[in-house]
Amino acid sequence: MSKLVIENISAGYGSVQVLHNVSLDVNSGETVVLLGTNGNGKSTLLKSIMGLLHPSNGAIRLEVDGQETDLIGKSTEEIVEIGIAMVPEGRRLFSLLTVEENLTLGAYRDAARKKINDNLDFCFTTFPRLKERRKQQAGSLSGGEQQMVAVARSLMSDPTILLVDEPSVGLAPILVSQMIAKIKELKELKNLTVLMAEQNFNQAIKIADRGYVIVHGQIEFEGKTAAELANNEMIKQLYLGA
Repeated sequence: MSKLVIENISAGYGSVQVLHNVSLDVNSGETVVLLGTNGNGKSTLLKSIMGLLHPSNGAIRLEVDGQETDLIGKSTEEIVEIGIAMVPEGRRLFSLLTVEENLTLGAYRDAARKKINDNLDFCFTTFPRLKERRKQQAGSLSGGEQQMVAVARSLMSDPTILLVDEPSVGLAPILVSQMIAKIKELKELKNLTVLMAEQNFNQAIKIADRGYVIVHGQIEFEGKTAAELANNEMIKQLYLGA
């Protein structure tokens, strides 16, 4: 059982503060969505969780079976090692390496190295297109295929918590729908806990247990259920054109 707890996180870039006392939590087995338009701090929060950005104040804790681990100050490598992985916005693949080489690089975590073959088989079964393209350079794939590689690479670390940053970016609507559905499928198959940052409300709500809305670096609304998110007036104005 694992739980991610973020308390009063403030963070930014140089003199520009992006997050202002952000608090949220993700319970074991949940899919929680962080909704917000571009520039409101979604990626900054995920980078803070992964140790790619150092918050100026606040706490980020991972609670596993009653034991707490403070993530503040830990390196990204250490955070991956304890079971958190991220699918970054824009995919960030090694374009000149093959699909299989990109996936293998995802098995950084010690526990995952022992399961490389099993995890590769799982990824190729889940994404048959990648099996067909396993020897092809990642940079030559379509946008949808590259997103498959990015998701599969994160799974190669055998995580318990998966952070997904804007999986809809750069994809056609039909591919967005397919990718969101695949994230739900993977969550159930691998018993993952998922925090997904997304601006496509209509797609995100399909798999959300609950969620938060972030506006100008602050949490403006917490929906304790997907229905609460769907019925919130601010969300209707921002995302549904009401």
